[in-house]
Amino acid sequence: MILFFIILIIMTMVGSVASLFLKKASGADGILALIMNVNLYIGGFLYLASAVLNIWILRYLDYSVVLPLTSLTYIWTMVLSYLILKEKISTKKICGVILILVGAVCVSV
Repeated sequence: MILFFIILIIMTMVGSVASLFLKKASGADGILALIMNVNLYIGGFLYLASAVLNIWILRYLDYSVVLPLTSLTYIWTMVLSYLILKEKISTKKICGVILILVGAVCVSV
């Protein structure tokens, strides 16, 4: 059972990294440049991988557990945006992360 929760956490991390690549792709000038941007394809592939993991994990864990725990993606996204994109983290964002963590713990216990 613990293996499925580990895979679920990995799934949320993959989704967050996918968002990072799509954010990098969004800087392309024009639709042609976007289509030729490798970040678009990496992000799309990672989103697909995350979706497949999500579908697979739903075979073993309750939907009422999996869906709320996918909110962990927001935490990884905030951390990556801070570390890689050098975005600022406000007090509101920190409070939001704390609430997400409390909710995730409540649902998974």
